Amino acid sequence: MSDVLAALTAGIRTEPLDDSSADASGAAARWFVPGRIEVLGKHTDYAGGRSLLAAVDVGHTITATPREDRVLEVRSEGADGPVRIDLGEDARSAAQREVQADGHWGGYVRTVADRLEKNFPGQLRGADVTVTSTLPLAAGMSSSSALVVGLALALIDLSGIAADPAFTREITTTEQLGEYCGTIENGQSFGTLAGDRGVGTFGGSGDHTAMLCGRRDALVQYSFCPVRHARTIALGPELTFVVAVSGVEAEKTGSARDDYNRVSLAVAEILRRWREDTGRADASLADAVAGGPATAQRLRALVADDDYLAGRFEQFLTESERIIPAASVALEDGDLAEFGRLVDESQAGAEDGLRNQVPETSSLQRLARGLGAHAASAFGAGFGGSVWALVPTADAEDFAARWLDAYRAEHPERARAATSLARPGGAARRLAG
Repeated sequence: MSDVLAALTAGIRTEPLDDSSADASGAAARWFVPGRIEVLGKHTDYAGGRSLLAAVDVGHTITATPREDRVLEVRSEGADGPVRIDLGEDARSAAQREVQADGHWGGYVRTVADRLEKNFPGQLRGADVTVTSTLPLAAGMSSSSALVVGLALALIDLSGIAADPAFTREITTTEQLGEYCGTIENGQSFGTLAGDRGVGTFGGSGDHTAMLCGRRDALVQYSFCPVRHARTIALGPELTFVVAVSGVEAEKTGSARDDYNRVSLAVAEILRRWREDTGRADASLADAVAGGPATAQRLRALVADDDYLAGRFEQFLTESERIIPAASVALEDGDLAEFGRLVDESQAGAEDGLRNQVPETSSLQRLARGLGAHAASAFGAGFGGSVWALVPTADAEDFAARWLDAYRAEHPERARAATSLARPGGAARRLAG
């Protein structure tokens, strides 16, 4: 049995459910997958950099019950009907691909099914799948990646894929499972598990790692490419995250996708220039900058002709190499003033280097600090979305109301703005029944 899924639950199946068992007991694969807060680590994961993450106490519950045929039918509360995929048909057919149109949640279903079928041919069994959620709508807590992880876990579980030699050869730790789920979404290969189309955005595996490796009442610091755990930082009950939804939806389709992908493609271009200039084969930007100050200076010279590339490089270097290690130490030491100062610097890097902020998210961050939050930052892909604020638990509900009122006074057109409270709630887990 694969250690990775055993680490998530002691009772994981390594053989597919048989239909008689399902009929007799209603047996199903049922998983809870949390959302996440990216505390720090703005667009650092796919560059091999560091992130400071929390798996929150709200998320998706995915229940997969086996069918006798090879049809996958997925229903999600609030969605416009089910997504139905016949696994026995050509997975590349035009009819099957219709559900992968821009903006349709079924594209994530199709992406997971395609990738598992490609990597583990013929093993993916038909299932009736339901998705329910306690994640606040459009809260920036990565509901799409939680769906990818949840579907992958439930279908791997239901189909006994964890026993496949192709799985056990490549995926032996929970971190590797997170990295694999990241490649399902971005379309890259993972070792010998060949990539596929993905969902069209060039992200990393930070979200997936947070969901699979998060700790209850703690933040986790990871670096990526490959995924490596650096430290776990306890977050006492006296502190709570308040998340404010700006009302500007951070879309990843159409022109918004181009803006999002520009941020990640800039990293690829910087690395391309570095490899061409040095003849080295560094796998990530983090590997390239590991040479120290002289290396950083050389990289600056290589991107000096392009204002965006220069800003993107400085943002990555500052966020990953200095801010995150120092902020983690400050939080461990209980120095919330220093932690807040460093988070402010991270926010400035997103605005000036990534250029992925909108006036609403910048406003929310500024207002939170003005209202007394220990720290506050936009998080996620950018171009909209949400902002977190770290506040005393005793004051969290009052702070949330005052923050929302102040924001609506500045942006009355954002009627969909909302706030919610969150604490680190632990990693994905298999549920009974």
